[in-house]
Amino acid sequence: MPCSAIKLGNWSLHHAILNVIGCRWIFKTKTKADGSIERYKARPVAKGYHQQLGVDFHETYSLVVKPATIRLVLSIAVCNNWTVRQLDVQNAFLHGNLSEVVYMDQPPGFKHPQFPDHLCKLKRSLYGLKQAPRQWFSCLATVLIQFGFVGSKADLSLFVHTDTSNIIYILIYVDDIIITGSNVVVVTYIIQRLHKEFAITDLGPLSFFLGIEAIHDATGLYLTQRRYIADLLTKSKMDGAKPCSTPMSTTVALTTIDTEAFDDPTLYRSIIGGLHYLSFTRPDIAFAVHHVSKFMHQPKQSHWICVKRILRYLKHSISYCLLLSCSSSFTFQPFSDADWAGDTDDRRSVGAYCVFLGSNLIS
Repeated sequence: MPCSAIKLGNWSLHHAILNVIGCRWIFKTKTKADGSIERYKARPVAKGYHQQLGVDFHETYSLVVKPATIRLVLSIAVCNNWTVRQLDVQNAFLHGNLSEVVYMDQPPGFKHPQFPDHLCKLKRSLYGLKQAPRQWFSCLATVLIQFGFVGSKADLSLFVHTDTSNIIYILIYVDDIIITGSNVVVVTYIIQRLHKEFAITDLGPLSFFLGIEAIHDATGLYLTQRRYIADLLTKSKMDGAKPCSTPMSTTVALTTIDTEAFDDPTLYRSIIGGLHYLSFTRPDIAFAVHHVSKFMHQPKQSHWICVKRILRYLKHSISYCLLLSCSSSFTFQPFSDADWAGDTDDRRSVGAYCVFLGSNLIS
């Protein structure tokens, strides 16, 4: 563990003076794309909810790559027949250096027998700390800039390296990295350089990332979240429900004035969050999810019925994929539409848009 033990004398006195955070162990089973067990993981996690703003953390915000950026870069790679490689950083957060002074209890089961009253003074970020994601991203970005990469102004989690004949893209989503480019030799060289800086696992060609399965064939790249849909159906106890061919009725009119409240608002919000993430590969549910998302603060029974219809539709269409075609062009085609004062509660208009790169849906 990246920490140093410091003797603090009177335990209760210094706990009153200093902000000492707790620690616990997290055990997780990591699975492959087919659901089989890949490995068992165990790591000590700091209880970041004990941290105090201005004392042991300041800024916490960390960027992650936007879904539209991922679809755009993958579309460019597929159209140019580039190799797309996937990397995983082992214990990524431990690479971030802390700029604040953070004291933590010794991990349960690993207390020093001779110094049980010592504390850990963390030198590097630890999982669970509020600033850990930000410190890791800052560390990785610094290394990539040293390699000659430049952060995109449109998406700061996209790094681009260009020279007279090559272009390389790197996408960062916490500790998952996607790298592609016009020269496979240069891509391999950059992976080797990253391996010297961090504990990198080269997962080979892109196949499964962020809960999304990537399937390659002669027509292009298929992105699917079949396993995620199955987990969502199980979580909502809708795995045995009757399938439905449409995500929403065209005549439904949801409002906030329904009297019967839904008895589990936490479940409602959790399922809506899952549906939002599912729209990465399922833009066909975007409008329906938007409609039911407006009532998360106070969901009613009628709203939950609409959510269940979306889930029934997903069960019917669980095999649907988002295709990034390799025969697509590089012509941008944006489309937009809006109604007029369509919201029955506040009479606001609802707008929508979609942007294609050739025939590939990007945003």
